[in-house]
Amino acid sequence: MQLTPIASVVDHFGIPLSTLHYWERRGILTAHRRGGRRCYDEDQLYRIALIKQWQTTGLMSLDEIVTLLTARSTTADWRGTVNTHLSAIETRMRELESARHYLHWLLTCSHDGDLEQCPGYRASITLPHGP
Repeated sequence: MQLTPIASVVDHFGIPLSTLHYWERRGILTAHRRGGRRCYDEDQLYRIALIKQWQTTGLMSLDEIVTLLTARSTTADWRGTVNTHLSAIETRMRELESARHYLHWLLTCSHDGDLEQCPGYRASITLPHGP
């Protein structure tokens, strides 16, 4: 079994050493010892990559990630958890696409007043109506 030293993991993934130690304490990561130093096997490296990817989105807390990582083996409804997160990601993607579209619009908009006064912006927004 090939083991990767923790220093290499820190450098490769750009994750602080303290974070890897914390993940171990939380029970979502398991290190091996070689010469008294922590090392990770290939499965743990993939797990680190997965945790980092999920955290990068900002849509899952570490507690949610822990639940998801353990749910597949302990919960019959892990697919529901996955579907909930997929829905949140898709919603966020629509919101980001809308924001990106408006920022592109601003680059070509000839309106010189306040941004919320821009006719193009106003045309793209649905406002609530009173009773």
